[in-house]
Amino acid sequence: MQVDFGRTSEDYARYRAGFPASLFERLAQRGIGLPGQQILDLGTGTGTLARGFARRGCAVTGVDVAAEQLAQADELDRLAGVQVEYRVAPAEDTRLPSNSFDVVSAGQCWHWFDRPRTAAEISRLLKSGGTLVIAHYDWLPLPGNVVALTEELILRYNPAWHFGSGTGIYPQWFGDVAVAGFQEIESFTYDEPAIYSHEAWRGRVRASAPIGGSLPAEDVARFDADLAAALEQRFPDEPLAVPHRVFVLTCRADANRES
Repeated sequence: MQVDFGRTSEDYARYRAGFPASLFERLAQRGIGLPGQQILDLGTGTGTLARGFARRGCAVTGVDVAAEQLAQADELDRLAGVQVEYRVAPAEDTRLPSNSFDVVSAGQCWHWFDRPRTAAEISRLLKSGGTLVIAHYDWLPLPGNVVALTEELILRYNPAWHFGSGTGIYPQWFGDVAVAGFQEIESFTYDEPAIYSHEAWRGRVRASAPIGGSLPAEDVARFDADLAAALEQRFPDEPLAVPHRVFVLTCRADANRES
């Protein structure tokens, strides 16, 4: 399945719920995202992680391959009154200086990267003892809920999609960072619903990889009409409290490595 989030940047910026404030509070308790820290956010998209760190006084750089996403991130930053430096570049080869960042983050995107190459690039970019944060905020399909209904409809329109029926937990990422030589590997997870109106949920799903990120415009419109009808029939009450799970993996670059 070929995915281009640049095609759905407007919906992405407007409707996709960013990471909840509670995530940044929990990261701060672990010494991550503190004022003055130099942070690089890979696969930043419309800047949800980058903007959250910038709000907390961090000096943030965001990198993404989609210029359209970064244009939306710039506008959202302006409205939020924060500043992030954005660059168009792949996570695997940022061309940023070595040993420059206290923290490198990757939110909702690790699965899109060439993971071994990206881990090696992050090791190069981090200062000695610096922290890598891999974070997700995923919807949860449970029997009979609005997510299960939505995923059934997604698969009717895009049978090639294989990220459905998820639990929001990613055990394979532990192997990625261990093989790359990272240390002090830890994780935490908790559930926090995202609140959506019908319109916002439809926009959020249009902004997803298997719909707006990969289908022709006419199929996206047909999908959206079918989802609107299904919501009115099955889940008429608004707003929707959509179950979501936060998953975070943190680890540290070797403090004894040579710079």
